[in-house]
Amino acid sequence: MKSYDNRIIGTWTVTDVDRFGLGGSITALPFTSGKFTFHKNGTLNYVNSSNLTFNGNWEIVKKVINDQTVRSLHITAIDFTNQQVLAEYYDDMQFTGTDRFRANIIKGLHTYVTHFRR
Repeated sequence: MKSYDNRIIGTWTVTDVDRFGLGGSITALPFTSGKFTFHKNGTLNYVNSSNLTFNGNWEIVKKVINDQTVRSLHITAIDFTNQQVLAEYYDDMQFTGTDRFRANIIKGLHTYVTHFRR
């Protein structure tokens, strides 16, 4: 397992979502609050603000774009009771401290930044 993958292992809370640019709405995003527990084997548990539990997978993909390393985070979570699927592709994720990271979604003229904290 890569070191970046090891850093995400554990429980993280979504603390904030910021929107920059023109258009778009944060309410359309699947993960604006709640807690994630990322497991070493690539699975996850997500509990949303309504206390519903979702189970799924995560993956960090490393790419080099214009001589710069970018890591994207892919999350899929399913509530098997209600058959609800939530998924997000974060274009870029960066650890901003031992207990913090942010993940960016770039859509057209706007960017969403989701903040996670242990």
